[in-house]
Amino acid sequence: MSVFLRGGIAGGFHLRSRVSSAVITKRRISSVGAVTGRSVNPAAAIEQRATWLPGLEPPPYLDGKLAGDYGFDPLGLGEDPKSLKWYVQAELVHARFAMLGVAGILFTDLLRTTGISNLPVWYEAGATKFDFASTKTLIVVQFLLMGFAETKRYMDFVSPGSQAAEGTFFGLEAALEGLEPGYPGGPLLNPLGLAKDIKSAHDWKLKEIKNGRLAMMAMLGFFVQASVTHTGPIDNLVEHLSNPWHKTIIQTLFTSAS
Repeated sequence: MSVFLRGGIAGGFHLRSRVSSAVITKRRISSVGAVTGRSVNPAAAIEQRATWLPGLEPPPYLDGKLAGDYGFDPLGLGEDPKSLKWYVQAELVHARFAMLGVAGILFTDLLRTTGISNLPVWYEAGATKFDFASTKTLIVVQFLLMGFAETKRYMDFVSPGSQAAEGTFFGLEAALEGLEPGYPGGPLLNPLGLAKDIKSAHDWKLKEIKNGRLAMMAMLGFFVQASVTHTGPIDNLVEHLSNPWHKTIIQTLFTSAS
């Protein structure tokens, strides 16, 4: 009986605190609307306050409209509107490359460690020679294909929609139709038809950039792992799980330093 009574009292206090917080928040939002003379959407007002450091006022040029904007720009790189647009595209491309890189490293490393395939560790894969083509041939082909794709992407950034114009890509423009700079579409690049209305697809953009930032941090971790342990991430994970109290990043760094 006393257990249920304590639980009821605790639940009552918790509910009252949540209601009080909601009332205070609503009053603050209402006061903002009264001062500015405009109606304020509570959800939008609360969302705009989300910053990378709670309580920190974001810079004025980061107004929360960009996907993943939490006011983080300590170096002031986005003060120039033109530079900000370019940095947004650069981050998006790096995030996508990082997501592909992390997936590729983990998949091939899993095949290698389980003995399914005799693949090199990821940081030595670039020095591997293949039988079907020479290294110079592969480099030339990569430069041509990547150069063409990056040129098309840059031209679409400079002049949005120009690369979807008829006659710009051998009649395949409809299959590669861009939704907006940085977000290509069509059946080839968007086969599932996700985010067809890209201008209002804020949730999809937010999920992508969050996962991309996480992947960039993971790639940084892979680089540090390879430099310190000279093994792949799956090997490091297996070693850690075999002795989780003594095989950690702290012990590894101290051992390598000494």
